[in-house]
Amino acid sequence: MSSARTWLGGRWAVSAISGTLIVAALVVGRLAADSVWGDVLMIAAAVVAGTPVVIQAWRSLTAKVIGIDLLVSVAAIGAVLLGNYWEAAAVTFLFAIGHALENATLTRTRSALAELIAVAPDVATVMRDGRQVEVPAHTVATGETVLVKNGTKVPVDGIVIGGTGAVDEASITGESIPVEKLDGDQVFAGTISTGGFLQIEATGVGADTTLARIIHRVEEAQDAKAPTAQFMDRFSAWYTPAIIVLAIVLGAITRNVTLALTLLVIACPGALVISIPVSIVAGIGRGAKDGILIKGGEYLETSAKIDVVAVDKTGTLTEGRPYLTDVVTLPGTADAPALTDDEVLTLAARAEAGSEHPLAQPIVDAAVERGLDVHDLPEHTQPVPGKGIIATIDGHRIAVGNLALGATVAEHNGASSRDWAGTPAHEQAAAVVADLAAHGRTPMVVARDSHPVGVVAVADRLRSDAPEMVARLHDSGVSKVVMLTGDIEPVARAVADQVGIDEVRAGLLPEGKLDAVTALQRAGHTVAMVGDGVNDAPALATADIGVAMGAAGTGVAIETADIALMKDDLLKLPAAISLAKRTVANMRQNIVIALFTVGLLMVGVLFGGVTMAIGMLVHELSVLVVIVNAMRLMRPRRIAWHHDDNADRPAARPGTARPGRRFPLRHVQHVGD
Repeated sequence: MSSARTWLGGRWAVSAISGTLIVAALVVGRLAADSVWGDVLMIAAAVVAGTPVVIQAWRSLTAKVIGIDLLVSVAAIGAVLLGNYWEAAAVTFLFAIGHALENATLTRTRSALAELIAVAPDVATVMRDGRQVEVPAHTVATGETVLVKNGTKVPVDGIVIGGTGAVDEASITGESIPVEKLDGDQVFAGTISTGGFLQIEATGVGADTTLARIIHRVEEAQDAKAPTAQFMDRFSAWYTPAIIVLAIVLGAITRNVTLALTLLVIACPGALVISIPVSIVAGIGRGAKDGILIKGGEYLETSAKIDVVAVDKTGTLTEGRPYLTDVVTLPGTADAPALTDDEVLTLAARAEAGSEHPLAQPIVDAAVERGLDVHDLPEHTQPVPGKGIIATIDGHRIAVGNLALGATVAEHNGASSRDWAGTPAHEQAAAVVADLAAHGRTPMVVARDSHPVGVVAVADRLRSDAPEMVARLHDSGVSKVVMLTGDIEPVARAVADQVGIDEVRAGLLPEGKLDAVTALQRAGHTVAMVGDGVNDAPALATADIGVAMGAAGTGVAIETADIALMKDDLLKLPAAISLAKRTVANMRQNIVIALFTVGLLMVGVLFGGVTMAIGMLVHELSVLVVIVNAMRLMRPRRIAWHHDDNADRPAARPGTARPGRRFPLRHVQHVGD
């Protein structure tokens, strides 16, 4: 009984019953001399299929909306009153089938969301009072220890505190290759252990997990209307009443009510109305499967127009983990003998031990790695904003910073900055600084008691996929990639040359990046800004599209970014822009299909040959064509990028930092000997 009730409530029940009655009517009409019973069955078929349509039309009217259901209802009722029972039954039957197929295919376009919901874990194994206890996943408390065994789902967001294992993170990042997890690594709810045994400290549970945020974002995004969809809604609000008026006028002029009713049927804008939402749902769903979260249809359409991409250097084009590349010793004098490279590095490391600057730690780490004694802290430290640091070590004033810092030390020692700038040592230091900066390093002069004794340099490792990202952006239709960085001009230029960046704007504070984005917009560009979200926040907010990378572990980024790339993968950016362009192209194709079908049917009605039933059949077929066309977006796409990695790109200079290399890439014992 329950199965029968379930079937009757299913999407295909109305079509099946109506179709059976139509077949019975045709059989009875053939066999019986009297066609009354055949007419009765046809009317019954029209009533079964048409009742839901009439109910929906009435509900729309009470909400002051004139929709497609009203056109079909008027046409079907009119056909019955005129005695065209076959036309009434055929129109309502075909409309019911089209509605059921439409629902079924729309459900498939939302499959990404359904799959995300399906991977949400139900149970978790936690340690309580020294025992393993299986509990509902949403009841796990923050801070509890959760056990994840081979083949099971990770039930919470958390940090690995014991064990090792491999985890399939495809549901979060879109990458199918399992990721090794060790102590301190982050894991996400909904991912699957493919080997090993993990102990996890829960940091996010239930609605606070990354998976829950993704599901919420995809739900909102798929329901959000794009500007084109909003225009179509406004268009339909005027189009449908206009068709009713046109049908009335046509019927009055021709005195052919059947022709007027047929016009109502074939002019239904069903394919037109659904053409935009189905593409948006499919495009956003495809992006979610690939680890690309797009905020909604509006941002999808805007992303398709992007012609300039602005990127930060540190942490975006580079790994954000600087390391020591060079130690250069400078010649001494009679009063100040030259130091060895280890002595220069020791002085720099001891001075930087009291600094909070991000470039200080790589110098200290390098000295420790060499086995140098840098444990004794300086007696006094004085950070000089924008220049470096001055420290007192063993009675000597040690300065580590840019060339301007040396002048500051000289003035402290009673000399003039002009005297400092004119010394041979300063000129040699300036030459080394210029050379290192030209190679993409950040140089720092080491001075002892106003005398420069050496130069140390650090560099950030360039991401291996940064050049390919830029090439793919150009292949995707982006005309210009701009670097916005706070680093000095020579270093920024050197990195840009290696990556293939079109334009460099260096030495920028956060406000400067904001001004740069605004200037690009004023020039008529649609700008996407990619950054790490802290010092880039103003520019990210101002750009037409703000892109957050590696957002899987950042709930705020998932909720606020226009595009959130779940994996810290530069190649996801051109993939997102390509997806947006394909989705918008798909929307336009659907609009053309819908308008062409309606135009063709109208010509057929006016010049004869298209009946009400044929018109409804073609109309429903056009709806299905539109949906199937949109579903092409759901297929995984392997893009063959055609570009010459070396074309139009300056070759890296000898000695340029390469990913994975440890210091020193180049080691100069003395300069000027």
